[in-house]
Amino acid sequence: MYIQIFKNYLFGYVRITIEGYFIERLMNLCSNKSILMWNSKREKQTILEVNVGVKDFKKVVKLAKQAKCRVNIKQKKGIPFIFNRYRKRKIFFISLLLIIGVIAVLSNFVWNIEIVGNEKIQKDEILETLQKEGLQIGTVKSKVDTKEIINKMRLDRNDLAWVGVEIKGTNAIVKIVEADQKPEIIKEDEYCNIVAKKAGIIEKISAVNGTPLVQKGDVVKAGTPIIGGWLEGKFTGTRYVHANGSVQAKVWYSENVKIPLKQVVSKETGNEETKYSLRINNFTINFYKTLSKFQKYDTIEQNKKLKLFLDFYLPIEIVQKNNKELVEETINYTKEQARNKAVEEAKSKLEQQVEDKQNILNTYINYEETEEYIEAQVIYEVLEEIGTKEKIVFWKEEMLWKKEV
Repeated sequence: MYIQIFKNYLFGYVRITIEGYFIERLMNLCSNKSILMWNSKREKQTILEVNVGVKDFKKVVKLAKQAKCRVNIKQKKGIPFIFNRYRKRKIFFISLLLIIGVIAVLSNFVWNIEIVGNEKIQKDEILETLQKEGLQIGTVKSKVDTKEIINKMRLDRNDLAWVGVEIKGTNAIVKIVEADQKPEIIKEDEYCNIVAKKAGIIEKISAVNGTPLVQKGDVVKAGTPIIGGWLEGKFTGTRYVHANGSVQAKVWYSENVKIPLKQVVSKETGNEETKYSLRINNFTINFYKTLSKFQKYDTIEQNKKLKLFLDFYLPIEIVQKNNKELVEETINYTKEQARNKAVEEAKSKLEQQVEDKQNILNTYINYEETEEYIEAQVIYEVLEEIGTKEKIVFWKEEMLWKKEV
């Protein structure tokens, strides 16, 4: 029945009003002739509204005369009547057909790439890698081999633990799981030394396994061996081991910050304006004549891709530019204010480098002053664990202090 109704919509149908005292007789006659009628509605005892296909309408009129009923057309529906209604609007139909054709063509391409799961890795890096593997905006969907792209990305990038690529409509969804960059773990049964990972002055050394090579007060550079991975025995001679121990040293962190006594800074006035553009692939149409009415301004750009429905993106972007007016303001610092500001900024930078503030032993501050600026040098003296393990590499029966790459 529903298939027949769809066919009637395709070929056209009419909503008719039947008037008479013998409507039931007419309906029986139509049923006997296999004439489909649907959506009937009784207005009165002698009036009935019903739908009937165009091809059956003349048959109903003929049968209505036999049943002594009158038939009037109330509405004409279906595709033929729609075309007939707009037959004089050729441009409209041509445009409609062109739009349908363009959409059909565009549906064969990828017009949006969505990256999901990246936290440390920048989106542009992923897009660049995808482009090398053959997936970018404008790529034909039939040429996208998702399995090959996944395999190549995992081989090319060590910072990806998992990759998934899915094509939905004109949208490519790339899901990634970033790999944890863990330091090399040296197994307990492997020979290793402990070397200094940074320069410093030794404060305390405790060798649990291995031979101490430095003592308190020694100055070491980065890479200097501090606990050797061997033990000397009177009867056993040299025996190589997996060095273990703790080495604490004084290390230093330094930051220099220069503050001009006279600064020109930009501040927002609170005045804003919004500009719009239409970007079709790489072609841009601006809906404004001038970039901005402000002499100096800061711009925040937002792009929104158009889509017809879920996951069916078009190669069209609405570009919204928010311009915020800026004015220049001159700030004059006293030398005392400049010193305090320079030290504050330097300490803020240093505290991002020091892992534990409780290990800061001393703070040293030096100043350089001119008529134009104050420069502060802040130095933190910190007690830190500086030891790191390195495998022992043997070559021609000699022990080399060499880090494996």
